Amino acid sequence: QVQLVQSGGGSGQAGGSLRIACKISGYTANRYCMGWFRQAPGNEREGLATIDTDGSTNYADSVKGRFTVSQDNAKNNVYLDMNSLKPEDTAAYYCGYRDGSCGSMWYRLFKYWGQGTQVSVSS
Repeated sequence: QVQLVQSGGGSGQAGGSLRIACKISGYTANRYCMGWFRQAPGNEREGLATIDTDGSTNYADSVKGRFTVSQDNAKNNVYLDMNSLKPEDTAAYYCGYRDGSCGSMWYRLFKYWGQGTQVSVSS
């Protein structure tokens, strides 16, 4: 059973930076995709970034150039570094896991989820 445990996030000011981490355990697939998502009240979960086991990344236009997804060498931790924060970045943030290579960021393709981390950005 894949388990994802998130840490980090919190509150920040517009123009500032925050980091969220996602610790992965229990996976057996040789290739998998990790994604970062966010969900504001009343909105559908939005894909932000994905990273494949080979290190290739993809970003949504809404965060491209501001957010960076990375993983440690052991691939047990995935990070989302958020820079140039905007008030509209305020949401609950989730990491997600799916077997196989990354493709679409559609959240329904991801099977396992972290517990969620609130990010609040003030102007």
